[in-house]
Amino acid sequence: MTNKSRDRGTDNVLTDLGLPDAQELTAKAILAKKINDIVENRGLTQSDAAGLLGMPQPKVSAIRNYKLRGISLERLMQALTALGQHVEIVVSPSDSTAPARIDVAA
Repeated sequence: MTNKSRDRGTDNVLTDLGLPDAQELTAKAILAKKINDIVENRGLTQSDAAGLLGMPQPKVSAIRNYKLRGISLERLMQALTALGQHVEIVVSPSDSTAPARIDVAA
């Protein structure tokens, strides 16, 4: 059996799929996961969460189901602050060892 040379992917499957907005979608997914965890831990219904977050229930449903294309990063960050979370954005220069990118930790 011969070993075939395989292309190595990145650590981001969305990038590997060739999505042009992979970094943004990844950031949105991380923020949505945090929102979903908080909503679940508090035992909130989607209607309860919608009232608390100041958004219509269908938007909450979209977040719960990770359908995030119509929801901005800003809106997700506002939802987190409505849930009592501190959101911090840090901008730093990139260099040759760390290319420009978007990182989100939640």
